[in-house]
Amino acid sequence: MKRIALVTIGTQGDVQPYLALAIELQARGYSVVLGASEEFQSMVESYGIEFHTLGPSIQSFLTQQRFENAMSQSMLINGPSLLRQGQQIVDTAARHAWRMCQGADMLILNMNTSFGIDIAEALHIPAIMVALQPLNSTSEFPLCIYYGADFGPAFNRLTYTAMTVQQIYYNLPRNKLRRELMGLDSRKKGGLFRNTDGTSLTTLYAYSQIVSPRPRDWPKSAIVTGYWQLKDRSDWQPSAEFQKFLSEGEAPVYIGFGSMPFGAERNTRILKEAVAIWGGRAVVARGWGGINPKDLPDTIFAIEKAPHDKLFKYVSAVVHHGGAGTTSAGLHLGRPTFVVPQTVDQPYWGRRIYELGCGPKPVRLRKLTSEILAGALADLNTNPDYHRNTTDIAEALHAEDGSDKAIKVIERVMDNYVPRVLKTKKAKQIKSALKKVSLDKR
Repeated sequence: MKRIALVTIGTQGDVQPYLALAIELQARGYSVVLGASEEFQSMVESYGIEFHTLGPSIQSFLTQQRFENAMSQSMLINGPSLLRQGQQIVDTAARHAWRMCQGADMLILNMNTSFGIDIAEALHIPAIMVALQPLNSTSEFPLCIYYGADFGPAFNRLTYTAMTVQQIYYNLPRNKLRRELMGLDSRKKGGLFRNTDGTSLTTLYAYSQIVSPRPRDWPKSAIVTGYWQLKDRSDWQPSAEFQKFLSEGEAPVYIGFGSMPFGAERNTRILKEAVAIWGGRAVVARGWGGINPKDLPDTIFAIEKAPHDKLFKYVSAVVHHGGAGTTSAGLHLGRPTFVVPQTVDQPYWGRRIYELGCGPKPVRLRKLTSEILAGALADLNTNPDYHRNTTDIAEALHAEDGSDKAIKVIERVMDNYVPRVLKTKKAKQIKSALKKVSLDKR
């Protein structure tokens, strides 16, 4: 039985697709282990998947005051310390992953765990990169973190130089680990999408071409599979209090700001004022998503935690930060969407929602006002184009099977993999044979 190790660190949206893939791989007879930070152990094991910790909670890293200050005040002042902490998280995760991957036949990783490329090299097994947002360089649109005007193809491609800077950030702990842990030389070639010898790394994009079409200038090694949907297996049902709230008026709009816990006081004030101006009803996500659930009016119901694929069935539209997973959940259920991005790939998914005609133009959370949010809430519930477009997209998404396509690629890569040591040995044999022929001719 072949064993596949999946390695990811991040928030819940960075773990769920890997868990969905792990479930499908295990159902097809593979031995599977999923590595993530410790707060996801119970979630992973509840699906019957072997779990291996990669280190402390990412939530504790994101909820610290220094991160709050960096996001809301000054990245210049707070950034260096956060970068050092981030590199320590990567170093710890890599050491745990090294132990976890012993005996594996394949490694599946993401950008935050790019050290997996080195582990695969040391263990002589194939590796596949996974991305939840478009990251390969293209002239068709700018890097997903960019939020601004479109200046054309040359500018678009230029924005991807940011990936080179990020690669330097990840390479600092990686080269140390290559020498100390894996007995390898420092990386001389490569990147997030290349092996150490410079060859392209197969990259699976776990989203749908319906939502984000594959750029024509991408390499063949970059494959868009469709979403890897994790079906909720909990027994979650609306509580008696939530059912009462639902029965007392029209379906509410969901409002939540994901796993980035910034500006709770400001966000809550905007939320309360916007709902009052709009005159409708809302259900909001509490917890560590930037909303303070205290003293909310009767028109706003605060919910502790609920799986999006179940909760969104009870709402008329959704307002969120634009994370890949939340965006997917809303589109799969045909819900008009307003995105208030904060960071990373959220601006890109907000732009795609708008370009697909599924919701208003995104507004960054830091620029959001009560009036803007009230206008968006009214628009979501009255614009018939949003409802028609999201319904059509939901129907098309349900016809896809992203996990199946991904597994076919994974199996092909495993079947065709030749360890680098064998390639080198074969190359030396060919060189020696050619030299012998040359000498014989003399």
